[in-house]
Amino acid sequence: MHKPLDSRQLAAFAAVARRLSFTQAAKDLFLTQSAVSHALKALEDDVGARLIERSGRQPQLTPAGEKLLRRTEAIMREMTAARAELDESSEWGQARLRVGASTTACQYILPTVLREFRESFPNCEIVVQPGDHGRQVELLNSGQVDLALLLAPGAGRDTEFVPLFEDELCFLVHPRHPWVSAGVVDRENLGRETFVLYNRTSHTFQLVSEYFQRERVPLAHVIELGSMEAIKELVKIGLGVAVLAPWIAQSELTSGALVALPLGKRKLTRTWGVAYASDRTLSLAEQTFIGLCRSLTQDSDFAQRATGTG
Repeated sequence: MHKPLDSRQLAAFAAVARRLSFTQAAKDLFLTQSAVSHALKALEDDVGARLIERSGRQPQLTPAGEKLLRRTEAIMREMTAARAELDESSEWGQARLRVGASTTACQYILPTVLREFRESFPNCEIVVQPGDHGRQVELLNSGQVDLALLLAPGAGRDTEFVPLFEDELCFLVHPRHPWVSAGVVDRENLGRETFVLYNRTSHTFQLVSEYFQRERVPLAHVIELGSMEAIKELVKIGLGVAVLAPWIAQSELTSGALVALPLGKRKLTRTWGVAYASDRTLSLAEQTFIGLCRSLTQDSDFAQRATGTG
């Protein structure tokens, strides 16, 4: 048995098909063009067929799109009649979005994403629950958040994980650190360094610890902190070396307050993504949020910052 189509995706499709313009369709629906594009792409992925050709100056319906439009017009008429009968006064975009995210994501990813999201859903109630990886898993599994922005492997068997981007952890050091002048990390004396790391209960600390165990480098001197900003401040005054992703310290790297150096021949990478319960059908607001996260993190400038190549 086929699952029903998403009515909000159908509304976006019908508006584009009627106007043959994403811009005009967005105006009709009081959404951004990006939100309409995301809705149409999600519908095409769901039905497994191209509905609107985007090549050329004006979008055109495909044969599959023409068939669906006939059905959609009848569906939309019924939905309009039902709304009138029930005298519902709610507006498009009135909903609630509950997002869980690490403090790092809250600071460096969410502001841009939520600003664009608000343009499409001005009446949507947004709730953000900050916390480390373990806390996000707990919130998601208990149904306290709808989406969680976290590191792979996500939250377990009963969740879907949508990968967004991969970053690479590097050494961040003071510009007058001996490694900088030498142009290379002194691996023979690496175990004598003081490492300024994110707290021991975090997923990132676990990854870093396992990496250096495989490299046979003891973490004999460690300062643990629960704030990325505090970690960077200690490194800037020369109290140790940090292991962070370059995109978290982009302003300091650009100004020269910190210098990034590779961990070694073997890289340490992480995969970020959005997780949600696998038994749920995502709302248009949730699909749009994920699409905006993907657009931001797959931007070429962001990708370069994430891997330290920019």
